[in-house]
Amino acid sequence: MGEIVGNADIDACEDLLEGLRRGRPAAGQDPVKRSQIIDGARRVFIEKGFEAASMNDITREAGVSKGTIYVYFANKEELFEALIEEERGTIFKNMYDMLERADDLRQTLIKFGKVLSMKITSARVIQAQRTVIGASDRIPDMGARFYERGPKRGHDKVVTFLNAAIERGLLEIEDVDLAAYQFTELCLAGLFRQCIFAYRTKAPTQDEIDHIVRSGVDMFLKAYGTERLAEGEKTLHSS
Repeated sequence: MGEIVGNADIDACEDLLEGLRRGRPAAGQDPVKRSQIIDGARRVFIEKGFEAASMNDITREAGVSKGTIYVYFANKEELFEALIEEERGTIFKNMYDMLERADDLRQTLIKFGKVLSMKITSARVIQAQRTVIGASDRIPDMGARFYERGPKRGHDKVVTFLNAAIERGLLEIEDVDLAAYQFTELCLAGLFRQCIFAYRTKAPTQDEIDHIVRSGVDMFLKAYGTERLAEGEKTLHSS
């Protein structure tokens, strides 16, 4: 007996044949179609959250056939992770580049801390993190991958930056890994939890962020700054 072909499979085949006739990318390779699906998924996840969202919801919102969506993404989890990766790439693109140009340690830390705090507490990032947290209870591997590809990767860049400052004789740190976590926490002091739990309904102002980050950098450098750093800053200010 022949194998029964579902409607979704027929839709996918028809999309593939139509694409070939028009010279479009092969199934699963069209960046415009992929972006269309991800945009639809973004709206559904924001409205319903990860658990309540279904592939049928996303199909309707994206305006594609069910067969087409499965050509690009095997399941809801894979689609969600693709969305998070795209969001991360857009929001945090080039953010860590400033750590590679560190002529003035204090000012580099302040500049980076302000950008980090602004992005982490933005409505877009807070919403994404809430969704990941909600999904991680049921799919812990997803939460682990999110952390490894995002926060952990950024943390490692901060560690590299601090190690470079130690080699220049500007910092003296016994546990650099811990110090990197301390620095980011100081830049977000009192802000992140207020945002993630919706205690604060609006993103922090630039003045708030500036005050918190400058205070955090002062504390960080008082704890880890060397005499060489202090002398350099004194010379800079007197010139």
